[in-house]
Amino acid sequence: MSEASIHQFTAERLAGGSQSLGEYAGKVLLIVNTASHCGFTPQYEGLEALYRRYAERGFVVLGFPCNQFGGQEPGGSEEIASFCRKNYGVSFPMFAKVDVNGDDAHPLYRHLKKAAPGLLGSEAIKWNFTKFLIDRQGQVVRRYAPAVTPGVIGGDVEELL
Repeated sequence: MSEASIHQFTAERLAGGSQSLGEYAGKVLLIVNTASHCGFTPQYEGLEALYRRYAERGFVVLGFPCNQFGGQEPGGSEEIASFCRKNYGVSFPMFAKVDVNGDDAHPLYRHLKKAAPGLLGSEAIKWNFTKFLIDRQGQVVRRYAPAVTPGVIGGDVEELL
């Protein structure tokens, strides 16, 4: 596990403007790369349920749309925001579209992948809805594969709260 904290990073909000992830210091986070046209897209519903269930106890889901997997997030910021709100009632913070792999990968994702490699030590994100659980100190605790549903993660969230 890396000693660096995710709180040192900034990211562009979906609605515009830059935000320091330091604003989430003291919170438990679930960071997810999302897409609107993916087989895992219905996980938005579970992510929102998890967020609503634990928000008052200091838990936040952070969504990062990504178009690197099958072109499944082709829309612009307004289209993504509208889709998430209309279809899944998403109220957790959403950020501007990012790359999670390759030379243009967002620095946050470079950090997350290094701190919590995937299967067989691979750092690459394999698909949409890969999830990273972050403790209150900004340390990466665990990485979840896309097929792991938000409901299954609830117990791990409880432990950190």
